[in-house]
Amino acid sequence: MKKLSAILLVLVAVMFVAPAAFAQEAAGTSNHNAGLLGIAACFGMGIAALGGALGQGRIAAAACEGIARNPGAGGAVRAAMILGLVFVETLALFTFLIVVLKVK
Repeated sequence: MKKLSAILLVLVAVMFVAPAAFAQEAAGTSNHNAGLLGIAACFGMGIAALGGALGQGRIAAAACEGIARNPGAGGAVRAAMILGLVFVETLALFTFLIVVLKVK
């Protein structure tokens, strides 16, 4: 648990530093933060992928447990599971789209 807390603390620290990478520069100056923007976008996509994968795993585990407890409700549980998976995957795809548009 301490390791997870340390990792989350580092991620929060990175998130507090990240706005400096997105700061707008004055007109006519070169963009020296283009590399930092790419790095921040990749970290954002990684976090979104991690969250989506964890969410999808929990959805599938809960659906399997529900079907195992009540096999007669398997169709309804499966439909709800697929709908939940679609919502989670859509969020990850939107994050990927934002990353592609920002890094371009």
